[in-house]
Amino acid sequence: MAEGQRGTVRAVERALDILLCFSSTEMELGLSEISKRVGLHKSTVHRLLASLESRGFIRRDPRTDKYRLGWSILELVSNIHQSGDLSTLVLPEMTRLRDLLDETVSLYIRSGTERIRIQAVESHQPVRRVANIGQRLPLYVGASGKVLLAWSPPEVVDETLNDPRVPDRFDREEFLRQLQQVRENGYAVSIEEREAGAAAVAAPVFDRGGALVAALSVSGPADRFTPEAMDRFAPAVMTSARVIHQLLTAG
Repeated sequence: MAEGQRGTVRAVERALDILLCFSSTEMELGLSEISKRVGLHKSTVHRLLASLESRGFIRRDPRTDKYRLGWSILELVSNIHQSGDLSTLVLPEMTRLRDLLDETVSLYIRSGTERIRIQAVESHQPVRRVANIGQRLPLYVGASGKVLLAWSPPEVVDETLNDPRVPDRFDREEFLRQLQQVRENGYAVSIEEREAGAAAVAAPVFDRGGALVAALSVSGPADRFTPEAMDRFAPAVMTSARVIHQLLTAG
């Protein structure tokens, strides 16, 4: 690759890194915050932000001088939801599962060492898990993260566990044992691993070739996820995951 091409690719990667800084919990960020997160000098980040702003992917609030995602992102999201993709295809089955268990149902895919919620159907109960579509979460905690890692190549597991965000007290051997148990059981559980008072059950969704494409989970307050409830939830989630597999392989 020529030097000019390498520079162009590097600029694109940096611009994408900037866009990925924004999440449902951090919708506005200042120049210094973005610079620190992407590990680039503020002058470089400022130039990239200006380019993204000119194309409508970033907006700057002149009052606060902070940045947020622009309207061009919504156009891309609209295209995704109209294209018959995975998240749209599985929505009826996710709704059926929500109605059956009356807990929040989410669908996650893996992105590097993180998982992204690409679809969700929230419970009708007054106290419930609020599921923000597009939210990025770590893989090393939570039922869905364990499912996505249990059927991932060893190098992905190693990369995840070597992520600097993994705390020093993390028990790597115990986690690897849990992944083996997930493969044997066909589902994963978590109780207050990522967030106090929250619990989940998740199962894998496979494609036509048997490769893992997503994790389907049901989550809610930990006090409702009793052993009896877990025994009821796990088979229902696995059944819905198989239904989604059939939808993906139909035709």
